[in-house]
Amino acid sequence: MRVAFMGTPEFALPTLKALIAAGHDVIGVYSQPPAPAGRGKKLKPSPVHAFAEAEGLKVFTPKSMRDSDAQAEFASLNADVAVVVAFGQILPQVVLDTPKYGCVNVHASLLPRWRGAAPIHRAIMAGDEKTGVCIMQMEAGLDTGPVLAFAETDIGPRDTTLDLHDRLAELGASLIGEAVMGLKRGTAVAVPQAAEGVTYAHKIEKSEARIVWHRSAAEIDRHVRGLCPFPGAWTEMNGERFKVLAGTVVEDRSGEPGVCLDDEMLIACGEGAYRIDRAQRAGKGPMAREDILRGFTLPSGKKVGQGD
Repeated sequence: MRVAFMGTPEFALPTLKALIAAGHDVIGVYSQPPAPAGRGKKLKPSPVHAFAEAEGLKVFTPKSMRDSDAQAEFASLNADVAVVVAFGQILPQVVLDTPKYGCVNVHASLLPRWRGAAPIHRAIMAGDEKTGVCIMQMEAGLDTGPVLAFAETDIGPRDTTLDLHDRLAELGASLIGEAVMGLKRGTAVAVPQAAEGVTYAHKIEKSEARIVWHRSAAEIDRHVRGLCPFPGAWTEMNGERFKVLAGTVVEDRSGEPGVCLDDEMLIACGEGAYRIDRAQRAGKGPMAREDILRGFTLPSGKKVGQGD
């Protein structure tokens, strides 16, 4: 198959590698344009861009696939299929219709649940017990197309977004080869998504990251895991901002929400309590609770954050 690949972040790399390993002719790789990064704000190519260049693949970085020149360039590739994984742009219908077998998308949820930008974060934050990956035939609607293949995985009680990200990326890669060849052979079965159970995974906003201690300890635990590693749930302790990376729910302790219940960072919640196990102070690296407490005191009875 002559494959045009469209992807940007690390999540897309396993699928691109799987297509190459399967012997497909990756005739072009599309990625978001290089963006300023680091202290010097030098332009840095995306992970997919950097990998494709290292592999000697032709890379395209159009600002918008709605541009007529970009569309003409895409059409000139004469692709059999386009494989899209977290590309970062909405593709217009003319682009979706260009490849012989259309465009397929690797989406990190069990559709129709969690259509949209942040399906991994939202699944953990909502307390879902399982999630997965769908290979979807793309159409104009937001993640509304029929599903060609899917795989499930459980969400463990300690899983973070980073954990699921890596697992789902590999799951998607394991499905893409058969899905693509099924299109060529005419054996692929595109199953329409159910009309019931539709939810949307809206983009994570930084304003969501602050921990609200009036929530239950279980909710706060999901909040921390869902936002780890980015943007990171946070609270204030002794007037200093801490990014909370991991913790433990303690159901048999309680108190005024936001109040420290002992000298070991056990914070009362709206229901139960939450012990901070790992956090990051401003300007420092991640540290275990024991290491933080060597140079930081949070006495019992002290209130953290706003508590509301």
